[in-house]
This record gives sequence, C-alpha cells and structure tokens, in this order.
Amino acid sequence: MKNQLLIGRFVVLASMLLGLPALGVLLKGEDIWLYLEFPPVNQFVSKAGFSWIAFGIFLILILFTLSLLIAIFLKSNSPESRTEKGRFPWWGWVGCTALILFWSLAWNRFEWMGSWQEHTFFPLWACYIVIINALTLKRTGSCMMTDQTAFFLSLFPISAIFWWFFEYLNRFVQNWSYTAVHYSPAKYFLLATLAFSTVLPSVLGTCRFLMSFPRIKEGLRFNIPFQIHRPEIPALAGLFVAAAGLGLIGVFPDYLFPLLWVSPLVILLSLKTLFKEEHLLHLHRSERQPQFIAAMLSALICGFFWEMWNYWSMIKWTYAIPFVDRFRLFEMPILGYSGYLPFGLECVIIGETIREIFSRKPVNYIGSSTDSIWG
Repeated sequence: MKNQLLIGRFVVLASMLLGLPALGVLLKGEDIWLYLEFPPVNQFVSKAGFSWIAFGIFLILILFTLSLLIAIFLKSNSPESRTEKGRFPWWGWVGCTALILFWSLAWNRFEWMGSWQEHTFFPLWACYIVIINALTLKRTGSCMMTDQTAFFLSLFPISAIFWWFFEYLNRFVQNWSYTAVHYSPAKYFLLATLAFSTVLPSVLGTCRFLMSFPRIKEGLRFNIPFQIHRPEIPALAGLFVAAAGLGLIGVFPDYLFPLLWVSPLVILLSLKTLFKEEHLLHLHRSERQPQFIAAMLSALICGFFWEMWNYWSMIKWTYAIPFVDRFRLFEMPILGYSGYLPFGLECVIIGETIREIFSRKPVNYIGSSTDSIWG
C-alpha cells in the first residue's frame, strides 16, 4: 500500500508536468508538435530583452536569501571534528586519476579522439560521483556506494527520468539549448539519457558529504518564529497555483520561466503535506534545517561544476534567459544560478522518496540511519 501511494503520487506529478503545459499552448492555438520536436533543435520561443528593473528585483531577492544563509552559517558555533573514520579508498584514487584524464579530453581537441571527443560528459560525472563518495567514506566510514549500493544504483535510471521532465518543460520556455546536436532521435535519446543519469547521484552524494561536517549538520540551525497549524490549506493553494502556472508557462514564457524549477517542488511538497508525510520543509524541526540548506548548497556546488565543465566542451548547452541575460559565469547568466537552489530541494525530496520505496521499515529522515540518504 505504501509503495502504491508513492507511485500514485508520481503519476499525479507526471500528469501535471506533462499535460498542463501542452494544454496551455493548445488552448492558445499553437502547434503542439513544435514543442515536441526531437531532438530539440529549433528555437522558436522569442525572448524579452535585458531589463535592469527585472535584474534588480531578482538580484535583491537572491541577495536577501544569500544573506540569510550567510548569517546562519556565521552563527554556527559547532566545533569542526578533525577525527575521520576511514581512509580514502583505492577506488577514490582511481576516480581522481580518471577525472584528470577525462577533463583533459573534454577541454582539448585531439584528432585521435575523433567522434569520442563528444562523449566526455558521463565519464567526468561518473568520476565526480566516485570521488565525492570516497571523500564521504573517508570522513564518516560509510557512503552510498558501499552501504546503500542498490539504492545508489537505482538513482541513475531514476535520475534520467527525473531530468527528462525538465527537458520537456524547457521546450515551453527554451531557456537552454544544445549545440552541435546532429544525432538521430534514437541516438540522441540514448546519449542524453546516459548523461542525465548522473544528476541525482551527484547532488545526493554532495549533500551527504556536506552533512559529514558538524558545522553544517549541527551548526546550521535557526529559529522559526511561527508554525502553520493547518498546512493542508497552503498545500491546496500551492497545487492550484502550480497547476495554473504550468498551464500558462508556454503562453507567457518570459514571465513564468522560473516556474520550470519551482512548480515541481511545490507539487511534491503539497502532495506530501496533503498525505501528512514528513518532508524537507518541516523546518520547525531543527534537524531538518541543516538538511534544507545542504540540499540547496549541494545543487549549487554541482551547478558550478556542470557549468564549468560545459564551457569548453564540444557538445555543450547555452542559455537565453529573459530580462536577466547578462554577466555570465561560464555560459550561465550569474542570476541563473539561483535556479539550482530549488532544484537541490527537488533532488533531495525525490531521493528521500526513492529511499522510502527501497526500505522495508519506516525511514529515519532525521537521524543517522542506513535507511536515510543522509547517512
């Protein structure tokens, strides 16, 4: 019954993400097949130009959020533990060596590499995943690769499905596109799926590594001045707003493009709230607070490496974001990095849900447990 409810919730989420944007452009009278082109090569969504007003508003909101995070971190007084519970494993050194090799191959144009030059994304991120797990093993004596192997391996196919939803939503706003895409639909699907499979293992592995630091796990806690006593009301409102936003995202892409990142998060949290389930935004529980921050930081860290390794790669993505498309760090406009914050929360919520499906007993999301993604 538990697994049926979880799967049912994913069906609701998938139906909303897939159906509502398509319904919106159909009601607008546009050709839906333009949005379903595969591989997605043509760009036909026009973009608003740069706006200092919009840039300033987004910048103020982002700086406010960052100031809160910095204030919480500065107030952290948990002493950093210097005691490590393991050694850096041999396979971690293999990962480090392979990372240097594939990084070099990704950023150079060796003639002898030929067509293989295009396929360095997955090896780079496979190395990252190995290294971040090795670092976690060194600090804590355990990691997902060694202690939760079946769950860890399941993250790869689930990650691919997870990111394909964002690729679909992006067709209605076209904030990013891929260069040098010259594959057949079948080959594009296989290669893209392989690349997308690394997203969840990377973010969740980084999150668990960050939570191995006492200053984060114990120190990043803050006071919540209020508690919502009837959470089902904002949950229902959130579902309605997310549904309306998804239905209109293709109609008003210049104004609603942030919903690409926010709507899946709102739907996930609203459904969990309506089913009275534990989730990451139960911030009145002090143990949840550092997990909330670590989730956002993990996606931001991975985002930095995604954008950096992408910059000099042969097959790459570029951005075209309305109103704020200036001041780039690599290909990404600097304010675009804020999208990684809600994305990290989505990754962790999906990870916790999958962990629950794998577990045969109640999952301990808060404390240390082999049934938790937190270690």
